[in-house]
Amino acid sequence: MLIVLLIIGSYICGTINGAYYIGKIYFRKDIRELGSTTAGARNAGRVFGKGAFIGVLLVDAFKTFLPLGIGYMLGLSPWVQALLALSVLIGHIWPIQLGGKGGKGVVVYLASALVMVPVALFASFLLLLIVKLLKVKLTGVGLLVLVPAPIILFVQHEWQTACVFSLMLIIVVFAHKRSVFNE
Repeated sequence: MLIVLLIIGSYICGTINGAYYIGKIYFRKDIRELGSTTAGARNAGRVFGKGAFIGVLLVDAFKTFLPLGIGYMLGLSPWVQALLALSVLIGHIWPIQLGGKGGKGVVVYLASALVMVPVALFASFLLLLIVKLLKVKLTGVGLLVLVPAPIILFVQHEWQTACVFSLMLIIVVFAHKRSVFNE
């Protein structure tokens, strides 16, 4: 029962969309009607500026760290913590109070990886450098930087956690489908 409550609470944390609320509170505008119409950090940065981008990153990272930190403090297994991360991601992409129009999940995914597979972020950073050096358009190819987390988890024989991270990766790519396939 506790795990079910934590999963529901994680979803609720996920629905706290940094881009939407920063846009509404500070700029009196709905980010979902501006720029790419996505309620995410990248669009907020484009539309409202660097300060908004950083604010959204902080909100979206914190809303991910909170349930994962609680799961860790309660001694939950890594794969159950990964389920909490998945629930935050689902809440971020499909927030019920915003009619299912949220962000694309990159910050939530990376914040989850930072907590659960920190070494993956080093590999992601190296991939990002390579993509930047090759001057490739970032969205489609840039999603490659998300791949190390599930691979490292599989290599570490964390099968269940790796499967959850793989599902999260598929969801993030799916959320980017319009950007990826229109490049």
